[in-house]
Amino acid sequence: MKSLEDLKKMREAALKKVEMREGGKDYRVVVGMATCGIAAGARPVLNRLVEETAMHNYNCVITQTGCIGMCVYEPIVEVYDKDGGHTTYVHMTPEKAAEMLEEHIANGRVIEKYTVNAAKKED
Repeated sequence: MKSLEDLKKMREAALKKVEMREGGKDYRVVVGMATCGIAAGARPVLNRLVEETAMHNYNCVITQTGCIGMCVYEPIVEVYDKDGGHTTYVHMTPEKAAEMLEEHIANGRVIEKYTVNAAKKED
């Protein structure tokens, strides 16, 4: 990098990569797939999210990540919207994941009873 113009080109290239990875969708759905998540059942949750998204053409991209840091609440699914909003769903099952896609992604309604805040109140 030798100039401000070089920096701008690097930034544009990086933004294009992010857009390609995220697919230009309104939501990014992230499944915790560290050892704790997998042991708690994250793989079937991820599979159901991918299947349902493909079947219903939901406006989201499904990705995975490592440890989210709240092992006691696994499987964890985090939903990020294009405006910077963030919702953490916990103790997810394939059935809850399908419901979350329909309610949250398709209809814009957070399912409060599945969120980490609701789980913390029960603790």
